[in-house]
Amino acid sequence: MENQYCKVGTSTPISKSSNAISFLEYQYALFMEKASQIKNSDAKLGEFFELKASKISKMLEGLL
Repeated sequence: MENQYCKVGTSTPISKSSNAISFLEYQYALFMEKASQIKNSDAKLGEFFELKASKISKMLEGLL
């Protein structure tokens, strides 16, 4: 029997295409909106969303 290799969990790097940049901008806005909505009721979760947004912002800076 031959070995079979599965691609589960593999990732594709984000390129500099306009689709990737617009997707990251959308994700950034979404996480910032979630952070502002939740921050009053759950500070830890709000900080988590802000951290995710800051990571996406750094990725955007690298692509632009």
